[in-house]
Amino acid sequence: MEDLNVVNDINHAGNWIIRNQELLLSYLINLTSAIVILIVGMFIARIISNGVNKILITRHIDATISGFLSTLVRYIIITFTLIASLGRIGVQTTSVIAILGAAGMAIGLALQGSLSNFAAGVLLVALRPFRTGEYVDLGTVSGTVLNVHIFYTTLRTLDGKLVVVPNGKIISGNIINYSREPVRRNEFIISVSYDSDIDLVIKVLKNVIESEKRVLKELGVIIGLSELAPSSLNFIVRCWSNTDDLNIVYWDLMVKFKKALDINNINIPYPKMDVYLHHNNT
Repeated sequence: MEDLNVVNDINHAGNWIIRNQELLLSYLINLTSAIVILIVGMFIARIISNGVNKILITRHIDATISGFLSTLVRYIIITFTLIASLGRIGVQTTSVIAILGAAGMAIGLALQGSLSNFAAGVLLVALRPFRTGEYVDLGTVSGTVLNVHIFYTTLRTLDGKLVVVPNGKIISGNIINYSREPVRRNEFIISVSYDSDIDLVIKVLKNVIESEKRVLKELGVIIGLSELAPSSLNFIVRCWSNTDDLNIVYWDLMVKFKKALDINNINIPYPKMDVYLHHNNT
């Protein structure tokens, strides 16, 4: 009896398959198409992700940022591939998209500060106002750029401290890059006493500049009397040098200016105070 029931079930199943063979064939084709779309999408996502990573590396983008962005691109493509695959097998993708949108909005509100830093990090990568190894002033802190990460940037100050600055604060303020230009200009204020010979002072300062080989004289040198201060004549000296030599040139020229002024008996004024003593005879 049981064997007869099994045979009947098999016959019923066979008949159902014969009656619905077109529907089953359609489902099979759609399922196969969905699997093919998924496999091809995964393959394309990997190729595009690797391509984006290589492009960013060739542009000398930080490895952390290039890896993150290439991974982000890969998962975006995979997400659209999954939606296309689900739509192929008959799933209502509009509801899936709505759920993803709602989830994305909730996550965005919860991580508003982090997303702001992320967006700023993407802008820093795209605009590249500074690179690793450059010395910058970010308003509240100055230092050499060590790493530009997705959410923050790391600096090393001149006294060896490590400073982590959120990218959102960087992009919303002024950025001064001291290393980007190959040459920069030094400016000196040289103060001498009022009894000094102006022409002699200018000649002495000019001789010092001309003797310094690291000064880029073809870019122009400015020497002149800039101010009649209350107790001194202030001369301004402006000259250009390579950015890497800027500070050393400044320090060396200050020493040479002082020695040259002393040799020519040109006095440098210093603050004085006159004290008067009044005797009370009463």
